[in-house]
Amino acid sequence: MAINLQKGQKIDIGLSNISVGLGWNPNEGTGNDFDLDASAFMINDGRLIPAEGYFVFYGNTTSPDGALHHTGDDPTGGNSADGDDETIKVDLSKVQSDIKEILFVVTIHDAGGRRQNFGQVRNSYIRIVNDANGEEIAKYELGEDFSVETGVEFGRLYSRDGKWRFEASGIGYKEDLAFFLGKYYKGQIIK
Repeated sequence: MAINLQKGQKIDIGLSNISVGLGWNPNEGTGNDFDLDASAFMINDGRLIPAEGYFVFYGNTTSPDGALHHTGDDPTGGNSADGDDETIKVDLSKVQSDIKEILFVVTIHDAGGRRQNFGQVRNSYIRIVNDANGEEIAKYELGEDFSVETGVEFGRLYSRDGKWRFEASGIGYKEDLAFFLGKYYKGQIIK
């Protein structure tokens, strides 16, 4: 039985091979397609991405340690009627030892130019699935909290006392992907 998480709620994962699925549906009649992008930031003790490859998204689909794999971009939110729009496969047994947290962020591509925000998106969620049997372990539905935000920290996996846990974050920002990169990465991103 899957756990429906509330904002700030934490659970033990207890598995190595999981998928982090993200889904959303744009409201009808908003004009342009909504291109929401799921990203994962692998963060060390210093709260930073240690090297560019540890930022996983549609342009860098696999982390250097092989622990994360982004299955591909969905530029319209139309990959599925009811299922996940973008998925990041996670093998926690492969996560490099200096990585203490994996942060999952969803941003709206060209939100400013298209005049889009999360207030125009419905049914957005993040969920954890057991890869061994396809069973949903936990799900956090974003709800209608965000009216002007263009980027959201949906949730995070973090290591504590040798065990991986998941926390439903639900922190919204009126920012784009560059903001999150500036916050968690101090090197130069090669375009």
